[in-house]
Amino acid sequence: MSAERTRPRGRRALATAGAALAGLVAYDLTQRRHAILRNFPVAGHLRYLLETIGPEVRQYIVTSNDEERPFSRDQRAWIYTSSKGRRNTFGFGSDNEMEAVESYVIVKHAARPRDRPAPGAPGSAPDFALPGPKVLGAAHGRTHAFRPRSAVNISGMSFGALSGPAIEALNRGAAAAGCWQNTGEGGISPYHRHGGDLVFQIGTGYFGCRDADGRFSLERLLERVGEAPVVAIEIKLSQGAKPGLGGMLPGAKVTPEIARIRGVPEGEDCVSPPAHSAFTGVDSLIEFAEQIADATGLPVGIKSAVGEQAFWETLASRMATTGGGPDFVTVDGGEGGTGAAPLVFSDHVALPFKLGFSRVFGAFARAGITEDVVFIGSAKLGLPDSALTAFALGADQVSVGREAMLSIGCIQAQRCHTGRCPTGVATQSPWLTRGLDPQLKAERAAGYIRVLRGELLSLARACGVPHPALVGPEQLEILGEAFATRTLEQVFGYGPGWRSVPDARRAELEALAG
Repeated sequence: MSAERTRPRGRRALATAGAALAGLVAYDLTQRRHAILRNFPVAGHLRYLLETIGPEVRQYIVTSNDEERPFSRDQRAWIYTSSKGRRNTFGFGSDNEMEAVESYVIVKHAARPRDRPAPGAPGSAPDFALPGPKVLGAAHGRTHAFRPRSAVNISGMSFGALSGPAIEALNRGAAAAGCWQNTGEGGISPYHRHGGDLVFQIGTGYFGCRDADGRFSLERLLERVGEAPVVAIEIKLSQGAKPGLGGMLPGAKVTPEIARIRGVPEGEDCVSPPAHSAFTGVDSLIEFAEQIADATGLPVGIKSAVGEQAFWETLASRMATTGGGPDFVTVDGGEGGTGAAPLVFSDHVALPFKLGFSRVFGAFARAGITEDVVFIGSAKLGLPDSALTAFALGADQVSVGREAMLSIGCIQAQRCHTGRCPTGVATQSPWLTRGLDPQLKAERAAGYIRVLRGELLSLARACGVPHPALVGPEQLEILGEAFATRTLEQVFGYGPGWRSVPDARRAELEALAG
């Protein structure tokens, strides 16, 4: 009798469990907050469970909070919590072994730090104003010169490399945060048209601004600029992920939509050559930049990873002589890279950011024209300490790429090049991209940008100045072996007066800081 009673109870328990599981599947498939759960119902919950108990498990089994790469667990946790508007503080002191780590950055706070500024409008998410410290294009008299609303912006990541929903989320986030989004070299897609300002990037393939033979077309460029909110144009010479190599989007990924936007044949490999065909040397590069600026009225800049030094010395010298050339220079570090590349290029080609940037800045400082150029840093600068280091070395702005991807759901699965990104960020798979809700993720992208700006302002004010661009290289020290320390100024050989800020610009930043 007891066995007969047990069987119906067992069946009821199984039915209840089955119904609960079906309900969980239905919920996961229809909710919009988590791409992982939409794409991998039920199983996706395991990821969040492991993430929750990760610190406890790793104490005994795996790794510490600061060991994973390219971004450690602590770094990813800071980005995730910042993007979601949650508390991003950490308890019980630093995990870092400061005395055992070479090249550890120490910020020397002032004896009389400044008060933290008031955030934005009451009732809104905290948003601290951090405008660009220079007017972009003013030195060369561009018609549409402007002061960037944000000194933190989104790096170039192309539609094709990223999914449509990911590009849309970043663009909506840029609009909400008041920053710009760089299009990457893949052209302007419908996903770029959701309110965010754009920097149109011209790569070696001239996608979106090429003629039928694949050569640069000024006419096509003017069409693109005229139909979208483009505020500046960036000529990409190379990038940190694969400098000197060019790139390729496999034919299988060249959908009709991507082919139309890029101006290439559908289903065929889309190749970016290693070098530009529109110019050949420094003088013709300056002429090319001036031609585009004259035709559009927009500020025009260049982006490059740093290799040979002679190019930069010649560029700075010729710009000083002619009075023309790029309005801004984006320096990408060899440690950067949202795109796939051969391992040897990722690991061994191009200087890391601090070395590359300091050498480029030095070339312009020796030529006496650092005030004529806006310097932008790129390559793993989306965390407050690394961004402040870039500003101290002379950057006027920083651009964030992978960190922005993390803010909209990337989990560092490192499947970007396979087309199987589990969160729908770096794939064109309809099944995987459906899990990424652009409007929700836009809020997180904007939240991350706002928090990064706020922390940069807090660091600047701890150093006694109103803007991170006024933090000098003497205010950061590098802690090395056996407690040896040197300032950034000493480490990178900055000459006297290289980082001096004119009184007029300092007064402007004081006024902008309120």
